[in-house]
Amino acid sequence: MAKTVWGVIVVLVVLSLVATGCAAVPAEVPAPGGAQQDVTDLGGRKLIWAVDNAYPPFSFLDEEGNGIGFDYDLAEEVCKHANCTLEFKEFAWDGIFEAAQAGEFDINMGGCTVSVDRAKVVDFSDPFYEYGQVILVRADDTAITDEAALAAGSQKIGTQAGTTNEITAIEKFGEDRVTLFDTFEMPVVALLSGDVDAVVIDEVAAIGFMSEDPGKLKIAFSITGGEVLALFMPPGSEIQPAVDQALNEMWDDGTMQALIDKWFSRSQ
Repeated sequence: MAKTVWGVIVVLVVLSLVATGCAAVPAEVPAPGGAQQDVTDLGGRKLIWAVDNAYPPFSFLDEEGNGIGFDYDLAEEVCKHANCTLEFKEFAWDGIFEAAQAGEFDINMGGCTVSVDRAKVVDFSDPFYEYGQVILVRADDTAITDEAALAAGSQKIGTQAGTTNEITAIEKFGEDRVTLFDTFEMPVVALLSGDVDAVVIDEVAAIGFMSEDPGKLKIAFSITGGEVLALFMPPGSEIQPAVDQALNEMWDDGTMQALIDKWFSRSQ
């Protein structure tokens, strides 16, 4: 899916108003002695990068138990551009925003939907991907064909607690039909085992789980659109200018599009 420029611009304006009260972030800040310090160069600083290794295609484990995915590749590229080093640390989604506020890590996974409520408690990077939420079903399902069919039926719907997927599932299909799970992969495991009949999930995550179980899952239809993903950092993070500059440079040199094509393509 291509990056929608105007959608990103609107989100950036809203987040700027919420986070900074319209104040611009300077490209450089004064250093001791009157010199200027380039805030887009982190000077070799080590960043603790939070990952959730149960969330393909963002961060998951290969057959040898090594962490792979979009987040790992993105982190490496950000540090190439921003002059930093990495330490990956695993965190569960539940409690992730509280961990950010407590400064337990420097920057978090890429699969986070930007919202105004979240922007009040963490600092978001520039958004880098626009997507929609979808309904994921078993590959042999023929009953769930569109939103009207699912809304009129009695199928059980699974999704992860504490996410925008939970909000969408309850709004569209009713709380009594929705089963909540603690981690990203658990609703998909329940779908494969027949404990639920459909899962509300982000499109890119659906693609990731489909690649993990080829031929067993399919996207039935889309139910939302126009949402954007971004990295997030503890409030007041001093690394935000460097991260944003790195992301913009990655768009300019084609690195970002290459990562999106590698990890988010339905044909992978």
